[in-house]
Amino acid sequence: MNAKADSLNFDIPTYMQQVGEQARAAARAVAAADTGARNAALNAIATAIEMAAATLAAENRKDLEAGRARGLDAALLDRLELTPARISAMAEGLRRIAALPDPVGEISDLKYRPSGIQVGRMRVPLGVIGIIYESRPNVTADAAGLCLKSGNAAILRGGSEAVHSNQAIAVCIRAGLQAAGLPETAVQVIETTNRAAVGELVRMEKYVDVIVPRGGKGLIERISRESRVPVIKHLDGICHTYIDDEADVDKAVMVAFNAKTQRYGTCNTMETLLVHEDIAARILPVLGKQYQDAGVELRGCARSCAILPGITAATEDDWDTEYLAPILAVRVVADLDEAISHIERHSSRHTDAILTENLGRARRFLREVDSSSVMVNASTRFADGFEYGLGAEIGISTDKLHARGPVGLEGLTTLKFVVLGDGHIRQ
Repeated sequence: MNAKADSLNFDIPTYMQQVGEQARAAARAVAAADTGARNAALNAIATAIEMAAATLAAENRKDLEAGRARGLDAALLDRLELTPARISAMAEGLRRIAALPDPVGEISDLKYRPSGIQVGRMRVPLGVIGIIYESRPNVTADAAGLCLKSGNAAILRGGSEAVHSNQAIAVCIRAGLQAAGLPETAVQVIETTNRAAVGELVRMEKYVDVIVPRGGKGLIERISRESRVPVIKHLDGICHTYIDDEADVDKAVMVAFNAKTQRYGTCNTMETLLVHEDIAARILPVLGKQYQDAGVELRGCARSCAILPGITAATEDDWDTEYLAPILAVRVVADLDEAISHIERHSSRHTDAILTENLGRARRFLREVDSSSVMVNASTRFADGFEYGLGAEIGISTDKLHARGPVGLEGLTTLKFVVLGDGHIRQ
């Protein structure tokens, strides 16, 4: 890490302008590079990470020691730690990204027009992508890989708690880029932990084409509020599963249990369970026992509390809370209409699921629930770029413009019209 980056006299605006200028110039070179060069860079970065495993672990220990001194909780320290397996996974992830099909340059919908010209659309990089994230240093490698594969330059700003780890990974990234003949500035990891750098980054519309924040709701709200650059984001993941009265009970119990307990701290974990009144007395005692055995606290509506004595009564705030913890809100509803109405009021538009064997109701749910992922008879935990076949993801978007849902390589590109002619003139 550059020692002067956090000195009192360090000029953040000048530094960030230099980063922006370098990124814009590098973006042109990366976009012009062929697939082989970009893949070579990714594989070279992976090799550099493997060769530097001992250094990465040593730098990571500095972050862990500082984190413990600051009183970071066990969950944050776990996300921060780079175990040997996680270091290997970073390298393997980069190689998997290199093996993905290259979306850049793909031409689609090429059609002849009455004039004789051909009109189609070409997939092209966005340009410069700024990514602001917390805790997990492996995001540095993942983000660099996805941006490079999609022909973009990247400006990465990790959290202060991972500064030594991130800068050590940045050394590997620069080495891989150099080995492949691409500009080292194609991926720049901000050297300062000063929060003013974030403020500068989100206002650099001259140099940055899109901002992707990854972290807690507070960070994402701040970025969305302050940014002059378009933001790809989701604020929270208040995900619902609705069990219809025509659900297969065994299947529904299995899916609803998995949606909550497979992992608690992820944005695609179910936070509210909705159950049709005609099946509630049959299915809630079974699920309630399973949740209780797993240590999940249930917070229910009056009808849920009547079926499951001893659970906590839900408040209005519970329907709007992303717990990221072993807590689940439960509500009994009259029918599909009431379930959809509840989701419309309280969903964060991330992921919502219906469990039913009724094809008509499944189709209604797919059509009427306005979320970035809508599922039938599947756990909300599948809302993930890897599970969707995207290879990897830069994040989840609940916006409706440009990218929606898990954002993979295609989400980091855009389309432009291309026209092919042979001396055609407009009459």
